[in-house]
Amino acid sequence: MARLKVGVVISGRGSNLQALIEAARDPAYPAEIVLVVSNVPGTGGLARAEQAGIPAETVDHRGFVGRQPFEEALTGTLERAGVELVCLAGFMRIVTEGFIAHWHDRLINIHPSLLPAFPGLDTHARALAAGVKLAGCTVHFVRAEVDHGPIVGQAAVPVLPGDTADALAARVLEAEHRLFPLCLRLVAEGRVRVAHEATEIDGLGPPGAPLINPAPE
Repeated sequence: MARLKVGVVISGRGSNLQALIEAARDPAYPAEIVLVVSNVPGTGGLARAEQAGIPAETVDHRGFVGRQPFEEALTGTLERAGVELVCLAGFMRIVTEGFIAHWHDRLINIHPSLLPAFPGLDTHARALAAGVKLAGCTVHFVRAEVDHGPIVGQAAVPVLPGDTADALAARVLEAEHRLFPLCLRLVAEGRVRVAHEATEIDGLGPPGAPLINPAPE
């Protein structure tokens, strides 16, 4: 069975990209990364791609007047590489409705909160300020409203006494590195369907035990 051809779009160091690269090294993994694109020249993520032997390109948004010409160039770069699904992995640009429509249900993003809570920036500081006991991350299909869309998967981590935003962020990032490859695998295997703006996932076992924080005595 042919592996799904994936393009990963980044803006920074590419730690989630690295998690996807490691997963895709397994020939049995149902997706292969055929291109990495950064909108920022010289990022650490581009270096990670090159070290892994994956084609890497820069489409610098600063070279375009407006978002639409930039996104047209980005789409052209992805499609020339044969990309079938796009993963946004730390891509720090808001995409337009036209880009989302072009890649409808072929565009997934990872966000460092348990959506729909805390969309946007500064998620960890906001979670701590709200006093939540569980934080986490979400992989979702992209829609026009920022950090919204049908959810593929989520991972939760406990908020610990004395947590700082940086400490919580590091713990959530570890969960992101496990969640993103899992969700990409489910999508690539054709097990995820979007119906009425929610996902249905085939072949999952019964739900596990609830996550409770503070833990029961």
